[in-house]
Amino acid sequence: MILVITPEKIVQNETQIINGMFHEGLDLLHIRKPMLSREEMENFLLHIDERFYQQLVLHGYYDLGKDLSISRFHFREADRSNGIDRPYRGKYIISTSVHDIETFNALEQFWEYAFISPVFPSISKKGYGEDSNVLQEMKKRTNDHVRLIALGGVNEKNILSVFESGADGAALLGAVWESKQPLDTFKKCRQNIPGKKNYT
Repeated sequence: MILVITPEKIVQNETQIINGMFHEGLDLLHIRKPMLSREEMENFLLHIDERFYQQLVLHGYYDLGKDLSISRFHFREADRSNGIDRPYRGKYIISTSVHDIETFNALEQFWEYAFISPVFPSISKKGYGEDSNVLQEMKKRTNDHVRLIALGGVNEKNILSVFESGADGAALLGAVWESKQPLDTFKKCRQNIPGKKNYT
C-alpha cells in the first residue's frame, strides 16, 4: 500500500492535488498540520472529497473525526508513551511511529500499522537519516500483527527496494510535495510498487 503525508504548511492547490491522488489510487492520506487551528483544519478537510474521508488519518483534532466520519487517527511516539492513544483503542483505527525495529516488534496488535523511519536520507529534512540502517534492520522484524510502513526519503527510484526489504507499505512526503508536479510524482511511485493492492 502507498500512503502520503501532508506537508506541515499549506501548499498551493493542496486539496485539489490530494483529491487527484485518491483518484490515482492513494490508499491513505495522513493529515499532519500542527500549525493549523481547529477551524482551519476543519476548513481544510471540507475541501477534500468526502467520499475519501474513510481514507484520511488525523494527527490531531481527533474530535473532528466524530463530526466528519473520519475513523483513523495517528499517534506519535511521545503520544504513545504518554498514553494519549488509550481512549481510542478498539474504537478507531489507530497507527503510530517508531524509529527502530525493536520498538516496532514490541507494539501491541491493536495498532493497525506503524511508520518506521528514516529508511533513506530525508528529502524534506536535510541531513536527517544519512546514517540510517533502518532498511537493513527491517529484516529483523518479528511482529506480524502490525503492518510496517517505511518512511523517510522514499521516492520513485527506491520505493521498490522498500517492499523487497519486507515493508507492507511506503509513505511519501518530500518526494511528492517538493516536486514541481506532485500528482505526476505520486503516479510514478504508484506504478513502481508491486501488486498495487488497495488498502481500503
